[in-house]
Amino acid sequence: MILWLWLCWGFSTSAGQPDSELMARYLEEKLLADYSIMEQVARRVPRQARFLQRLETRPRMSEFMVKSTIISRYAFTTVSCTMVNSGSEAREAVFEMQIPAAAFISNFTMIIGNKTYYGEVTGKDKKHSSDDKARHKKPPSPTDGRENGYEAFKASVFIPRKMQAKFLLHYEELLQRRLGKYEYTVSIRPQQLVGRLRVEVNILENSGIVSLEVPPLRNSKHKGNGKVEGDVSPPPSTVVGHTKTLAKVTFNPSVVEQTRIARNGILGDFIIRYDVKRELSVGDVQILNGYFVHYFAPTDLPPLPKNVVFVLDSSASMVGTKLKQTKEALFTILQDLRPEDHFNIIGFSNRIKVWQQDQLVPVTPNNIRDAKKYIHNMSPTGGTNINGALQTGAKLLNDYIAQNDIDARSVSLIIFLTDGRPTVGETQSSKILSDTKNAIRDKFCLFTIGIGNDVDHKLLERMALENCGMTRHFQEDEDAASHLKGFYDEIGTPLLSDIRIDYPEDSVEQVTQNFFPNYFNGSEIIIAGKLINRTSDSLHVEVTASNSKKYILLKTDVAIDLLSRNDIRGIPGLEDGNGDNNYIERAWSYLTIKELLNSWLKSDDNRERDHLMEKAKSVALAYNFVTPFTVLKMREAGLDSEQPQEELISPSTDGIGEKLQSLQGHKAPPGIRRQQDKQRIKISKTSADGDPHFVIDFPSSKFSVCFNIDGEPGDILRLVSDHKESGVTVNGQLIGAPAPPNGHKKHRTYFSTITILSNKPERSYLEITPRRIILDDGERLLLSCDRSAVVRSSSLEVSISANSNITVTIRGTISFVILIHHYKKPAPYQRNHLGFYISNSKGLSSDSHGLLGQFLNHEVQLLQESLNTSHQQVGQNQTEALMPNPTSTLKVKGRLVPVVWKQRRIYNGQQEVDCWFAKNNADKLIDGSYKDYLASHPFDTGTSFGKINSL
Repeated sequence: MILWLWLCWGFSTSAGQPDSELMARYLEEKLLADYSIMEQVARRVPRQARFLQRLETRPRMSEFMVKSTIISRYAFTTVSCTMVNSGSEAREAVFEMQIPAAAFISNFTMIIGNKTYYGEVTGKDKKHSSDDKARHKKPPSPTDGRENGYEAFKASVFIPRKMQAKFLLHYEELLQRRLGKYEYTVSIRPQQLVGRLRVEVNILENSGIVSLEVPPLRNSKHKGNGKVEGDVSPPPSTVVGHTKTLAKVTFNPSVVEQTRIARNGILGDFIIRYDVKRELSVGDVQILNGYFVHYFAPTDLPPLPKNVVFVLDSSASMVGTKLKQTKEALFTILQDLRPEDHFNIIGFSNRIKVWQQDQLVPVTPNNIRDAKKYIHNMSPTGGTNINGALQTGAKLLNDYIAQNDIDARSVSLIIFLTDGRPTVGETQSSKILSDTKNAIRDKFCLFTIGIGNDVDHKLLERMALENCGMTRHFQEDEDAASHLKGFYDEIGTPLLSDIRIDYPEDSVEQVTQNFFPNYFNGSEIIIAGKLINRTSDSLHVEVTASNSKKYILLKTDVAIDLLSRNDIRGIPGLEDGNGDNNYIERAWSYLTIKELLNSWLKSDDNRERDHLMEKAKSVALAYNFVTPFTVLKMREAGLDSEQPQEELISPSTDGIGEKLQSLQGHKAPPGIRRQQDKQRIKISKTSADGDPHFVIDFPSSKFSVCFNIDGEPGDILRLVSDHKESGVTVNGQLIGAPAPPNGHKKHRTYFSTITILSNKPERSYLEITPRRIILDDGERLLLSCDRSAVVRSSSLEVSISANSNITVTIRGTISFVILIHHYKKPAPYQRNHLGFYISNSKGLSSDSHGLLGQFLNHEVQLLQESLNTSHQQVGQNQTEALMPNPTSTLKVKGRLVPVVWKQRRIYNGQQEVDCWFAKNNADKLIDGSYKDYLASHPFDTGTSFGKINSL
């Protein structure tokens, strides 16, 4: 018996297949027989079928099965393929599987008759590398072949007569989020009709699965795939079922259904797309067995302005479809630019032509029209001066950044497109790389696009890697324009810049990349690492970033679960006992190897490259991954050896929903961080909280005054009005609740919304509820109250202490603290509500008004004479005897106000306040009556008492 095995980092020619016409006739006469040796099913085979068998030149594929489990974006895939040789002599069988280029093979096994061959991952040595170079005249690239983004795994064996061979391939990948979706793809290309064909995908996302979809089989090259124009329904026989956190998708077409999809066997990709629930916070942090993975993908952020230079190849090789597709894509891309963006276009061949000399132009209808004319008139001619074009583009962007004093938080980038290799000017790849890096100098990012088979993919990939960009390679086909537009859509909406994610140095180690120049809408940032102290209760996480004119700091403490809480071992279907199902640890190893490979590609230092290679090889061997530095060697296990378990690295999710507890990040237990945050907050007694109870503190008089406002649900109370001077207004909206039993009130009211408005130096407002905060200063930002965060701009800072309080600081001289009151089990008369406290009023003018604002710069006099003195009983506590008279009089702006002595609890009941209480909705205490302080809407601003404006 002869055995061959290829592991190809590229595409190979397809394996042979049975005559399609004979097989079709065979099916039409319904004479398909099952020759599975494994099941030993005896069937009566008609004479004409035996005749067809003799015409077969290749073993028949009797079974093709794919089982995948995706746990928190990390996918384990097992492919099982059985081929039967029903002939009278040994025949060659070829197993070929296209797997995602980003995936790592983790296991491969062949069972031929009663012999088992298993794959062993070993490190490549220099001798092996030399052999590889000798074997391949031209180094293949990961995207050589018919489809972009795939690599071919190929194994060939001779199967003895009347026997079968079974192939088991395992691979793993971390799904990447693009355009707001994760995409999992299985290549189904048996190129023949298969008796049993099944794909099963199980998905577990504890943060919640949203937007699950299964589009038709993707097959851009081959027609006749059964897809109707405009059809978006799943492939025939697809069954989709899911709960909030679990999903199961199966594709199980019968032979007849396969013929309806493609007469000669399915040739396409089975695709699943989905997203998970998320919010603007530090993201989803998951911890298991001493490892963590952190997913960060905020939403509801305004886009950053872009400064973009398009550098387009117009050499002679672009003639025909490639240039036509490029023009079509650019027309659409230009239309999608935003008014705040700036752009320019460079066309290059052996000559370099700049559309607008020495400048980037704003996005206006006239400029877009002229740019489209320029692109339309581009004609293919001459050679390819890649280096000159990039130098021109970099100089153009550098000069624009230096001369125009652009917003530091805008995003600058070059989008470079070519179909070939450098033929004019500098042609050495190493010199082009160094020149490009020196020209860009880490000031902006370079994104590269290659079209067709002649492009220097390695050059484009390394240029992008060295300059914080990404690369894509597209084939010259009818979908090239949509691919180009799709790539631009990935990078066309930057939301954050200079993102840094930090963890305490004494808590973590071996953390993957934690600084990212840009975050684009629809993508995701992923960091992983190891915990140093596994006995710690929590892991502190801080995210800093810039968004337009704001500086953002998000922080939280993630509870480190007990060892058993997130452990999926011991669950039915997952028992291997070797820890291979620790998906978080394997995600860390996957990311670590990817980063080491990227660093190896970028390095020019041989010693550094050797060190990176050895480090990547060590991690790959530890986790049994086939990488460019490791190789898969086949070993014979001996006769009648035990067949390997298919679930080795392909766990099932049966029953996992109930046993897996909270894979998502938790907030720290109460008292760890919240108390520290509260201690840092400086709170004044001057406040409006509870039902609502108002307290005014007069430090110089050494006493406080308090009153109630019995408003109606829906009323909007003006708390602070200083719109004319400082530009600040604070309004609070009431929500109603039933009155407590045996109470004197008809109902209770609480603050459900606090609105803070400021128009100096620029217009902005905050709308705060117990659940979320909307910050709008020309760009809308949504924040959640259950995650700690800091957002800072030139004149405004908002600091959130999770589920505790929000501090708003305006121009450094005005500070308000809003307390968040949540009830876990509220009584019928309780509602989640807010409390409003004035921490610093120095920046408010002496003319400020409102229910609280009118007292900030005015003193109140307490008259000593008592209106109704009552004598204390003998024997009362000595401290009681020293208390002030229970009734007295205040003098406010010439008005006499009767008051009584009371005690109030504020700040969640943690502080007790002695105060003089004014009855009857603060009659005579406040200017006018209670109804004079009603605003018409939350954004109503009053420049002075009784006068109403609108912001």
